[in-house]
Amino acid sequence: MKTFILMTKLSPEVTRQVKSRSSLGRAWLKQVKKKCPEVKFLAHYGLLGPYDFLDIYEAPDEEIAAKVSMISRANGALQAESWTAIPYKRIVELANEL
Repeated sequence: MKTFILMTKLSPEVTRQVKSRSSLGRAWLKQVKKKCPEVKFLAHYGLLGPYDFLDIYEAPDEEIAAKVSMISRANGALQAESWTAIPYKRIVELANEL
């Protein structure tokens, strides 16, 4: 499984729904689990900055990671990006191959 980082910025409409944030998050996670059962979430953080949330997860490939981002966009994210995360040790190995 590959590791991915999901960076999410909520739309202004969703951001204003502070009291329903928990139920909206559970509904999003339920959809991801149903449509991408192979995804394994490792961590979830709320952020103070240009993005609202950061998720670290494992998925078999980039296509499944794209689905996770698309589900986020369909559920009120203004912006959702899935980034490939390469372990530091592997980056060093790749650099040594150059």
